[in-house]
Amino acid sequence: MSDRPVPDAIERILLDDVDIATRVRELAAQISADYSTTDDLVLIGVLKGAFIFMADLTRHLTVPHRVDFIALSSYNRGADSRGAVRMIMDTRINVTGRDVLVVEDILDTGHTLDYLLRIFRARQPASLRSCVLLSKPDRRRVDVPVDYTGFTISDEWVVGYGLDYADRYRTLPYLAALKPEVYEKA
Repeated sequence: MSDRPVPDAIERILLDDVDIATRVRELAAQISADYSTTDDLVLIGVLKGAFIFMADLTRHLTVPHRVDFIALSSYNRGADSRGAVRMIMDTRINVTGRDVLVVEDILDTGHTLDYLLRIFRARQPASLRSCVLLSKPDRRRVDVPVDYTGFTISDEWVVGYGLDYADRYRTLPYLAALKPEVYEKA
């Protein structure tokens, strides 16, 4: 566990850096086994939330792969997602005919991942799968397929390891629940 002081806004630590690192290595091993016969795997990370997860995941993959990013907007500063997703930055790699793995930080309502899968399916990849660090099934509004899930968590606002609140707490080395009074006053 990190020696960094825990910010006052944190209610409790859900997953420490050791738990996260262990699960990321397990996911990388499973993905490497599933893609062992391809040499054209493209991982598409969703900015900003998935950047730390994706960096750690890619370092543990044993199969050839490329990395690209996409940036979307779907959350306001408050605790509620409106369901509207818009693209801010598209990928640079042409994914047509390539194996694509979308890497997302958190699967909440499902709107964002559903949007991404529809976009990439239309680009005719050889295969299309998804990997999420965290899944909140209690918040799901759209039934969306997930091939690889790091952890399933309850309906709490989670920060750290790339996830933020109002662009804060992203670089915490663990995943933590934010105190409700922090985001409810927004």
